[in-house]
Amino acid sequence: MSTNNDISVIEGSGNVFVDLGVENPEDALAKAKLAHTISQIIATRHLTQTQAAAILGIDQPKVSALQRGRLAGFSIERLLRFLLALNRDIDIIIKPKPRRNLRGHLNVVAVSPRSDQKTGKAAVDGSSHH
Repeated sequence: MSTNNDISVIEGSGNVFVDLGVENPEDALAKAKLAHTISQIIATRHLTQTQAAAILGIDQPKVSALQRGRLAGFSIERLLRFLLALNRDIDIIIKPKPRRNLRGHLNVVAVSPRSDQKTGKAAVDGSSHH
């Protein structure tokens, strides 16, 4: 039996889609976060895929694709419309990029409905990546 302790570890960039070489990785990450948030809302509301489809204005197989992360047929704009249909507010904030970055970044941060009772601040699900 051979023991090999030479394990190579590569630190990720913080965006798995960059690490995998996906085209437009920031868009892919934003879509994944939006789809995850939509799936969480559907689960929290105990909706069937058929019920969710009726709310979103799509058919049940598209809800299944969305929940399975098959997002090729969904634009960011379409996912945002789904969130509006699920009674969520969306804030888009445009700000100057930090000087250290070569270009601007797209970031999605979902605020959960549960809030901190003492501070009144909403719990945040998601983190920025630069």
